[in-house]
Amino acid sequence: MAKKEKIRPVSYTLSGGEKVFGFVNAALLIVFGALMLFPFLNLLAKSFSGTTAIITGQVLFWPVDFQTNTYQYVLRQSQFWNSFWVSVRVTVIGTLGAMVVNCLTAYPLSKPWLYKRKFFILFFVFCMLFSGGMVPTYFLIRSLGMINTIWALIVPGVLSVYNMILLKNFFEEIPEAIEESAQLDGAGSLRTLVSIVLPMSLPAIATIGLFYAVGYWDNYMNGILYITTPAKRPLQQYLYQLVTESLNIDAALDADTQEQMALTSEAIRSATIMLSCVPIMCVYPFLQKYFVAGLRVGSVKG
Repeated sequence: MAKKEKIRPVSYTLSGGEKVFGFVNAALLIVFGALMLFPFLNLLAKSFSGTTAIITGQVLFWPVDFQTNTYQYVLRQSQFWNSFWVSVRVTVIGTLGAMVVNCLTAYPLSKPWLYKRKFFILFFVFCMLFSGGMVPTYFLIRSLGMINTIWALIVPGVLSVYNMILLKNFFEEIPEAIEESAQLDGAGSLRTLVSIVLPMSLPAIATIGLFYAVGYWDNYMNGILYITTPAKRPLQQYLYQLVTESLNIDAALDADTQEQMALTSEAIRSATIMLSCVPIMCVYPFLQKYFVAGLRVGSVKG
């Protein structure tokens, strides 16, 4: 019996230009990462810092005169929790609805057998480039009776043409042989989409779903335009008012003098913004693996 030879990895030596490129690339990524991280660290430090340290500008990236009274105050506010749960409902319902609409739109557009396929693609691209504008959209939402309802925060963003086209392009890369085998077994188009295409498209669905979730969670313009009832305001609208309006701590706090002196409007804004970032930061790690996974590798044998 012939002896099996061990496969040795091929060694590759980087040239001088490749080393310089790698160093410059890594340095730029570190700089850009730091520029994104520093404002976040500054807000986090201010949310845990004392009044004197914030007013005198001593806080940079590390808390000074550490305290947690700010978070205790924010978490006791009923309006914060009302807005928080409104945003949670909008994000969950909106993301699920958006993925259903996008999948049902992108899948037919990815098939060459669709009647007038090019016309529909051009129609969607035209709508992506040219919209009716803010005022006509407001009148449309009002005529549909969605003012001061959760649907005014969900329906306008349920279909992003850009995201739909990304999903369509991913569907087009799925080998036809897989779908043809399902059709030979008697599966229709909807069954093929649900049972074959979507499970193989988890990386794209997770990525697009995260885009929609972040978009719904961070959207404050729809709340400003369509929501006037304080109990129905989303969290970003609450944050917008908190950041832009000057806060009178003496009038806003229902606490003793010692607690009032330990809090500033800057610390309250920082703590509220930090708390609003927590849900998205908790969701992202669970979707990270799908960004680099190729679930379709090896699904069709050559």
